[in-house]
Amino acid sequence: MPTFETRLASVVVKNITGCTELLEVERLSGGASQETYRLKVVLNGMATPLAMRRTPGGEYVEALPSHPGLDVEALLMQSAKAVGVPEPEVYHVLTREDDLGDGFIMEWIEGEALGARITRDPQFASIRPTLAKACGEILARIHGIDLDQSGLRSRLAELPPKQFLDQMLARYHDFNVSQPMIDYTGRWLQENLPKTDRLTLVHNDFRAGNFMLMPDGISAVLDWEVAHIGDPMRDLGWICTNSWRFGSQLPVGGFGTYEDLFAGYEAESGIKVDPDHVKYWEVFGSFWWAIGCLGMAEHYRCGPDQSVERPAIGRRTSECQVDCVNLLIPGPVDLLAPAPALGLDMPSQQELIQSVRDYLRDDAMQNLQGRSQFLARVAGNSLDMVLRELALGGQNQAMETARLRQYYDSTAALGDLRARLSEDLRTGKVPLSDETIQQHLRATVVNQIAIDQPNYSGFKRALAGGSLDFRTPGKAASLVAI
Repeated sequence: MPTFETRLASVVVKNITGCTELLEVERLSGGASQETYRLKVVLNGMATPLAMRRTPGGEYVEALPSHPGLDVEALLMQSAKAVGVPEPEVYHVLTREDDLGDGFIMEWIEGEALGARITRDPQFASIRPTLAKACGEILARIHGIDLDQSGLRSRLAELPPKQFLDQMLARYHDFNVSQPMIDYTGRWLQENLPKTDRLTLVHNDFRAGNFMLMPDGISAVLDWEVAHIGDPMRDLGWICTNSWRFGSQLPVGGFGTYEDLFAGYEAESGIKVDPDHVKYWEVFGSFWWAIGCLGMAEHYRCGPDQSVERPAIGRRTSECQVDCVNLLIPGPVDLLAPAPALGLDMPSQQELIQSVRDYLRDDAMQNLQGRSQFLARVAGNSLDMVLRELALGGQNQAMETARLRQYYDSTAALGDLRARLSEDLRTGKVPLSDETIQQHLRATVVNQIAIDQPNYSGFKRALAGGSLDFRTPGKAASLVAI
């Protein structure tokens, strides 16, 4: 049976004009939703890099408007390129006869995609002051694409705000897990739906990390896999979501201001931006990614690509939830103080886990490359998470249980109490203005993020009792010793 490399070599030689040989194939790090490869081929007599995106494990996905597939992603890139959005050239869309799964092969574009480097690297210092405006201009061009002329209208789902919200709530409910802060935010979003008749192409994941940046500007917009037809302000709110600020205080991607983003959009489109409308989608962004992270954990349990990356991303739901806390219910919170202690056994659980973590970081990572090195780093971070959870000794859940038992005057188990609160928030039986529940949610989410990712910027902001943007910071958190 031909190997993956053999089949790929046949495909590039057969379908790319001037290509005579496949020299190398490397799967790149990242790409939790789709696989990304760097190919080196002989093209017109020269060694040339290309890129390939395909479904995890080489799956074939049924083409539906709600899951348009990578062939539609290729069409989206071609349509965007035609209106002046920086895009790579697509050379070949994979077919069933290629036996490689769904995907496409495209031009290799140089540039930086790591958000942390985009926001901090000195080589981008001169472009950062104008980058938010440039993002606004690019988004306006995307939103101006003619859906009928491009052929995209029949290939994409139409998701007005209410339908999009209902879809995400249904997805969350299907996980059959109770996360009351997600339910609280979902209820707020239901009560504050924007009113808009303007539906356009929406990239739906436009942010640093999904565009390539060179010192002179954006060189390519990538990762169109979740595009749809909907409210264009979704894109403006998403790039302002705290998950994509990479620790920076600047609200637009960690590199710019709302004012510059809006100015670029208005200049290119001629349409005035309503900041409150964008703000709704900023809240929705944290809500959406909180559910998306849970989806990664679910995919680890059920999907074909059970890499160490997926459960690690699953725990990032607490990052998004603490952003929702900061946006909707900022205020003081009691933070549990870890009281690490070695167990009775020698070595202890903590020491065993720490030894594996140190091996991954000090030995394995030094002898690995590419994606394997990246996954070793992810594995080490996951073990850090477990060590912090052990240090707290289950006290966060114990305090959560105590608060809910007092609130409901019940002796039920935590799982039942969480489910009851989630249901009460969904139905409105517990109003969003209930200060006891607001305080409970803050304490639960902030103490969970202390375990999952204490370096996250939203956690640090929550400790100051502040919000992500325009609210006045409250009192700092106090420590509750275990």
